[in-house]
Amino acid sequence: MERGGCDAACRGYGAGGPRGTPPAWWTGAAVTPAGISHTGAGGPAEAVTAAVSLVAVAVYLAAAARLRRRGDGWPWRRDAAFTTGGAGIAYVVLFPLNGGPFTAHMIQHLIVAMAAPLLLVLARPLTLALRVLPVGSARRALPAVAHSRPVAWLLFPPTAAVLDVGGLWVLHRTGLAAACHEHVLLHAAVHTHVVLAGLLFTFAVCRLDPVRRSWGLAVRGSTLLIAGAAHAVLAKSLYATPPPGTHFAPSDLRTGAMLMYYGGDLVEIGLATVLAVQWYAGTGRAHARRRRRAEAAAAAA
Repeated sequence: MERGGCDAACRGYGAGGPRGTPPAWWTGAAVTPAGISHTGAGGPAEAVTAAVSLVAVAVYLAAAARLRRRGDGWPWRRDAAFTTGGAGIAYVVLFPLNGGPFTAHMIQHLIVAMAAPLLLVLARPLTLALRVLPVGSARRALPAVAHSRPVAWLLFPPTAAVLDVGGLWVLHRTGLAAACHEHVLLHAAVHTHVVLAGLLFTFAVCRLDPVRRSWGLAVRGSTLLIAGAAHAVLAKSLYATPPPGTHFAPSDLRTGAMLMYYGGDLVEIGLATVLAVQWYAGTGRAHARRRRRAEAAAAAA
């Protein structure tokens, strides 16, 4: 399920002309091949996103190295996952992407709001922070925030799904995408929302780090299923009709919608795999507990 924001498709029109005049690639008018195949570097919101992502990677790697220096184990695969996720976000928001503007828009969002959040969550950054921070106010404040009631409600899977997928519907099925080019602050706000909403949804579904309440697999799995269905409906609608107030070449629109549909499915399979592994581990532990109790009862008899 692609969970998008406001990158290539609703960025300021820049070189397209005066404010309020969309560039050629937005209206579908004839443009040079370079204009068609590259959506260009991001604006201030994208630059901030890339900087935050790269700083987060550096902090994560430094924390993991510190943990290992004091003799504690930390899997290298988590370093690789976090580095790939953070670097992937920085790359797609800063550098040109091949394909039409709507196709590039969907590539960006598949990475920024779906694939990268999954990699970041798999790296368990909250667990790393709790293990590496020294005993003190910062160490106490982090779990206090993670276990607070507002955070618990934000991490309630249906709430996270509404914020994430609902924002996707609002962006692509209202005039919001077209309005972003008129207002820099609106674009920055939408971009920030979709990045954070993608992280929030992935964190709520996977639930790998310690938080206030761990919702069961049934709640998280059903939420993922419903959110995936909502995404599929939106992707199919975009295959036929672009966001209101925008115009894309039919081939570009269809390619972007197919990427949204099938690429989102791949990430959802990754999320479902995390849930399946948790279910398998949980049932294995339950079986081991029952066996130990049975052995203890037999020994007592």
